[in-house]
Amino acid sequence: MVKVPVFKGSCTALVTPFNENGIDYERFGSNIEFQYENGTTALVVCGTTGENATLQQNEREELVRYTVNRVNGRMKVIVGIGSNCTAAALRNAENAKACHADGVLMVTPYYNKSTQSGLIKHFTYVADRVDIPMILYNVPSRTGIGITAETYQELSRHPNINGVKEASGDFSLVATTRSLCGNDLHLWSGNDDNTIPMMSLGALGVISVASNILPGVLSKLCSLCLENDYQEATELYRRYAALFTALFIETNPIPVKAAMKLMSMDSGILRLPLTDISDDHLHKLKSVMQESGCAV
Repeated sequence: MVKVPVFKGSCTALVTPFNENGIDYERFGSNIEFQYENGTTALVVCGTTGENATLQQNEREELVRYTVNRVNGRMKVIVGIGSNCTAAALRNAENAKACHADGVLMVTPYYNKSTQSGLIKHFTYVADRVDIPMILYNVPSRTGIGITAETYQELSRHPNINGVKEASGDFSLVATTRSLCGNDLHLWSGNDDNTIPMMSLGALGVISVASNILPGVLSKLCSLCLENDYQEATELYRRYAALFTALFIETNPIPVKAAMKLMSMDSGILRLPLTDISDDHLHKLKSVMQESGCAV
């Protein structure tokens, strides 16, 4: 079967604007419109950048429903369902399907690290039971476990496993996976600063943190790469390379929420155990943003 990619281009991993009472849906809705107006093709809700680990189950389900209804087909909606409990991931996938999301994003289990065989069973268990395109998420720096190219090859045979958000930074892994899986497993960059090299190896875009503040830039960057204009893409990237790095000066999404506030895009409070950016890092972030031409 031919697997149609869930999206091509720039996908924003949305922050979740919290207030003292829960989720600030007025602010969240404004952020969705900002993304649409600036060419974003897809959104991830309940992802790492959205502080999914601190979402209560009722909040998660309400957030997914709200996002799908607010987007109303204008962009693709992908729901983060990852958990170190396979049954919980399945429940999240079922809710995403019931809300008519376009896909799910499932990270490797964390803390209770599994073998590669366990990873195959973990992802397959959910993919077997919910008929919705799944994007795997490989981010060993956070989870402590990575997916091998051989495991990707095995998972690529499943009709519901559409692709992978690759955030390992391992380009040899990406190249080998591309060779083994071809179009049976679509690739997306999981790091803003890896977008160009990943797309040169066949990735179809990026699932981005930076696009919370620069959706037009990431959309343009992906479009240039899809058009094979890597020279202009590189020139565009060079203007924002330092900012892409600065947005990870502390644990994501601490810096990007601070950057949004500097741009008068109130991103709400962080939930513990995340805390506000340090004064020194805020000063560095503000300086890099000014050098990049961001209004602060």
